[in-house]
Amino acid sequence: MTHTPIQRRTLLLGSLLLGTGVKALASTGNWPSRPIRLVVAGSSGAGGDIFARLIAVPLSQALKQPVVVDDKPGANGLIACDTVAKAAGDGYTLLFAPSSSILLNPMIHPKLPYDTDKDLTPITQVGAAGILLIANPSTGFKNLADMVAYAKAHPGKLAYGSWGTGSSGHLAMEGIKARYGLDMPHVPYKTLVSEVTDLIANNISVGFTDIQSPIPHMHTGRLVGLGQTGSQRWPATKELPTLSEQGYKFEADGWYGVFAPSGTPVEIIDRLNGEINRFQKTDEIRQKIEAQNMIVPPSRTAKEFAASIKKDAAIWQSLAKTTDLKDK
Repeated sequence: MTHTPIQRRTLLLGSLLLGTGVKALASTGNWPSRPIRLVVAGSSGAGGDIFARLIAVPLSQALKQPVVVDDKPGANGLIACDTVAKAAGDGYTLLFAPSSSILLNPMIHPKLPYDTDKDLTPITQVGAAGILLIANPSTGFKNLADMVAYAKAHPGKLAYGSWGTGSSGHLAMEGIKARYGLDMPHVPYKTLVSEVTDLIANNISVGFTDIQSPIPHMHTGRLVGLGQTGSQRWPATKELPTLSEQGYKFEADGWYGVFAPSGTPVEIIDRLNGEINRFQKTDEIRQKIEAQNMIVPPSRTAKEFAASIKKDAAIWQSLAKTTDLKDK
């Protein structure tokens, strides 16, 4: 059979596309064939690192390949997010980040080196909880009201810490300042570990931290909890009233999430989503999550997780409008 030049070009193009599709499918089918890098938006020993390692072990077992945790702290997760956003979408580089890195960085950094929506693909949520308002016991503070009263009586004298400009801790305290008319300078830290260390040393008297890091020091009396954010009291801090219970409404829950670079095949996204959701529901992992003062979230598909992120972003943006959220 004789083909015209146009027909020959059409057949050639079809063969090339078919070959490319077969190659991509075969590549996805062989995934993973080497170790996977899990980039963590946080420092070693802090909550993000703890949770990343908690899921890395069962994920390694499920995928039959090592999942290597790579902590990249700084700038409220911007460094880690940028690293993954610029990585190849081949399923071998993943991001483990707190909700504040995903939801708040775009609000306060208009010139991010990446586009969160376009460059990072949501996979699934890990855990759900709030954050802790912590003080050095030398302050004598027992609750939110004590801190507010002191700050009102001593304008500009009570500095507070958070794990970075744009973190949920930064936003939460700026909201409190706006609500009560307080003058409290912000001291942003590069890592949660350094913030907690300075709180213990009383180099800074109060601060917001993640939900896990200060708990051992609260048990020994080296730190005191003043309140916690979120929709409920969390498993390891049930005795500590929420800020809402103390008169300041802050019910938005935080979470950790797993993300991939854009272009990662949907088959890989769905496989990771299914595996992580599955083992979060096991008694062993659920108990470990609750021991770190978080709860297991409802299982969602990757698309459902992406939709929930958009809803959360609207909540945080509404809160941010009441504050002067900038580096200061």
